[in-house]
Amino acid sequence: MSKRNVGAFGVFSRGAPIIGLAAASPAAYTFFSRTTMNLREKDDAFAAAIGGFMAGGVLGLPSKRMPIVMALGAFVGGVQGSFKLLGGRLDSFKQEDDEFARKETVRRTTRLPVEQTVSEIGEGRGIKPPGYEERRRERIQEKYGFEINPVKATVEGSQ
Repeated sequence: MSKRNVGAFGVFSRGAPIIGLAAASPAAYTFFSRTTMNLREKDDAFAAAIGGFMAGGVLGLPSKRMPIVMALGAFVGGVQGSFKLLGGRLDSFKQEDDEFARKETVRRTTRLPVEQTVSEIGEGRGIKPPGYEERRRERIQEKYGFEINPVKATVEGSQ
């Protein structure tokens, strides 16, 4: 007996304009900023400003007045462009030091000598420094009492 939609899906019929704007505005921002980045082959504040302008314009559409659409577009575009220009952070202008990323870069670009690696983690398990096979044969000889003869790569003629 209510004049309004009351029910499980009533929130969608009453809040349809807000739900639509909340979906369309970020979609417009993402589409236009990514398209601008792709066409210009740059990730800069200009692309964010264009995306912000479009998102603000979508927010101004329900007013049905062009000056409001343009003003909201310019405001949101300016905010998004300046946010991207100033580093894209709310707490500070500079990037925080990422110690893990720095250590990973150093690890990938720095080669350690084999002797240092062997002294840290030992031989075996895929780590075979020079002379490993001889030391292995000696350890087996001492521990189990039999000798392992290495396989020769050349074939000697038996005439």
